Amino acid sequence: MMKNNRLQQQMERKGRRSLKAIQVKVLDNDLEKAMRILKKKIQNDGLFKRLKLKKSYEKPSEHRRRKQREALRRQRISAARNKYRR
Repeated sequence: MMKNNRLQQQMERKGRRSLKAIQVKVLDNDLEKAMRILKKKIQNDGLFKRLKLKKSYEKPSEHRRRKQREALRRQRISAARNKYRR
């Protein structure tokens, strides 16, 4: 148990996310609604995006540019949120 916990801490320090379970409860046998909810949860988690990126090789220069674009996007979103909170 101790070794597993240490491994998880090392992964978090390196910026890797640990896998978390995504659960959806099916109510009244409504499978279509459960599938929509599951798809939304997966999208919010970013799993589709990670799978798409892993599908093909990404050059290191492209990786840096993508990371920079994502950081700028997060900054813009944060600035917009802060603007409306004041």
